Amino acid sequence: MNYLIVVDMQNDFVSGALGTAEAARIVPRVARRIAESSTERLVFTRDTHGADYRKTQEGRNLPVPHCVEGTWGWEIVSELADCAAGAAVVDKPTFGSANLGEILREADRAERVEKVTLIGLCTDICVISNALLVKAFLPEAEVCVDAACCAGVTPESHATALSAMKMCQITVENA
Repeated sequence: MNYLIVVDMQNDFVSGALGTAEAARIVPRVARRIAESSTERLVFTRDTHGADYRKTQEGRNLPVPHCVEGTWGWEIVSELADCAAGAAVVDKPTFGSANLGEILREADRAERVEKVTLIGLCTDICVISNALLVKAFLPEAEVCVDAACCAGVTPESHATALSAMKMCQITVENA
């Protein structure tokens, strides 16, 4: 069994509070990759914060409110919303999701998970965090990141994150 994890493809990371041109550019590629994923189980993650965001450690270090639950910025981008409606969605209060790891580990107990591919935003924060978590929860599964369907905060930090993941035995495709 194979999984495709779509990380944080939310309005605030594409065109909202923390949006970048690089993030906007990958949206069509992500949509195509999802459309091609007929044999993979699809899971979306959503960065999810509350009104108290600025009081959290993340909020103190990145004082830009974003992905506040229930707001437009928290929603999956419109180009992917239909895909997300039929998929599992994991809300995560921080960069990486232990809940995602648990879901995949339970799935692996039922039927071996052979490959988990991650795409989305941001390569250098949430993609790398979740890729490493998946590797920890499923050490014998191939964990893969499709670089062409990811964007970082900057092109340089995107490249640095891809390099770090390669060192951790995460397969990087389309770099």
